[in-house]
Amino acid sequence: MVYSHDAFGLGNIRRMLAICQYLLKSIPNLSILLISGSPMLQSFRLPMGLDYIKLPCLNRGCSGNMAVKYLNADINSILQLRAELILAAAKNYQPDLVLVDKKPSGIQGELDLTIDYLKNNLPATQWVLLLRDILDTPAKTVNEWEKEGYYLQVESIYDRILVVGMQKIFDICREYQFNNRIASKVRFCGYIRKQSGLKNRRTVRQELDIKPDEKLVLVTPGGGEDGYYLISNYLTGLEQNRDRFCQEKVRTVIFCGAEMPSYQQKQIYQQAASYPEVTVLEFTDDMMSYINTADLVVSMCGYNTITEVLQKGKKALVVPRIKPGQEQLIRAESMAKAGLIKMIHPELLNPDLLIGNLFSSLNSSQYSGYINRLDFGGLSKASNYLSMLLFKSFYGTQAESLALQSA
Repeated sequence: MVYSHDAFGLGNIRRMLAICQYLLKSIPNLSILLISGSPMLQSFRLPMGLDYIKLPCLNRGCSGNMAVKYLNADINSILQLRAELILAAAKNYQPDLVLVDKKPSGIQGELDLTIDYLKNNLPATQWVLLLRDILDTPAKTVNEWEKEGYYLQVESIYDRILVVGMQKIFDICREYQFNNRIASKVRFCGYIRKQSGLKNRRTVRQELDIKPDEKLVLVTPGGGEDGYYLISNYLTGLEQNRDRFCQEKVRTVIFCGAEMPSYQQKQIYQQAASYPEVTVLEFTDDMMSYINTADLVVSMCGYNTITEVLQKGKKALVVPRIKPGQEQLIRAESMAKAGLIKMIHPELLNPDLLIGNLFSSLNSSQYSGYINRLDFGGLSKASNYLSMLLFKSFYGTQAESLALQSA
């Protein structure tokens, strides 16, 4: 059973679906029940062996305060409803392993009922916490983990902590002050390598009517809920530098993101309507095809987008989100320091700076050779660790060493 954190954007659900799909390919006779409130679950292709329970949507927003996204109901009643739905799923599904995304007790403790039930009634069930490479600033994360009791919970409940990142880029154990008992449960898996896109470069370029001598810039703010500022600056910069875009034969495809408010999407479509060299789309479940086709990607610095860009060896110009958390800023600064990307701080963003950096990036050689040393083994390593724990649930404490020997 997989619990996917879903309070902001699409990053968490995309990451968890990638893991689920890989697990189904690598572990025989596996069934996965995914539990999430993501509003876009129905838009993704689901393989055999995977099904989901859709929880009522919540929204954290840029303020960081939790709220109900669609229903006219108070937050406490919806949290209670979500908690009881998760518990009912666990009672009937009887999972051998529970994979929890990011929050050890779920959003505002909505996993607590399920944790108590499974620990008392199915004690052999294995518990795994999945963490992305960076959560937030060390100070904010340590304060949250202390306040919410996460350190004690992880120490007493979880069998393993899988980190889909590299210790050399950001050492979660050190930065977030994990004690020795918690640190001993941590396994760094590397970044997640996504499957290749469904379309090749030639097909995408033909669909977008891009000529052989034209370059393509992809602009994507991820889920898009707070992406208007980035796209608006880009389009204003394009308008001010129209001649240069034409002279250097630069085409643009923009994805607004499925969670961008409709009135903002409308403004973007209207702003771009005067430029035939710009294509605006709302959403795709095949972003890898467009990343693979692009010569440069302009984006925020969410985990999924930036790892997909780096996986394909693409140039990236990023404007990281800094509210409600600074996870993207830390990631962007770390990767820019390593020469992997170029970064503009959002407080400095303006059309001139954005377009100036865009053309310098387009016309530069590839960035640092460090990109070839990035570890993209996240899916295979996470799958191996999860296989060991499933093995352990059947064969006891020696299972991990037996699984390693058989592998």
